[in-house]
Amino acid sequence: DLATALNDRGQVRYLRVEFAAAMQDFTAAIECQPGFEVPYYNRGLVRYRLGDFDEAMKDFRKVLELNPQFEDAALSLKQAILDKEEKEKRGY
Repeated sequence: DLATALNDRGQVRYLRVEFAAAMQDFTAAIECQPGFEVPYYNRGLVRYRLGDFDEAMKDFRKVLELNPQFEDAALSLKQAILDKEEKEKRGY
């Protein structure tokens, strides 16, 4: 379906380090199928890589709301929280 295709294209773009394009694809997949947790997770990974921990945490929390058994999202959320705290301790 379209949401899966957009998510898959976003993953290819993510691996090519085309983060802006990947985010557009993941967001489009979410808009197409809001209950599909995988593009939220993938968009969260991009946001995490860009250092946007607050938005990454929102995406990881949404994944867990949709699928509480999504272990990678739980681990990524914990890491984003830790990294945000570390960033704040260092003052940047």
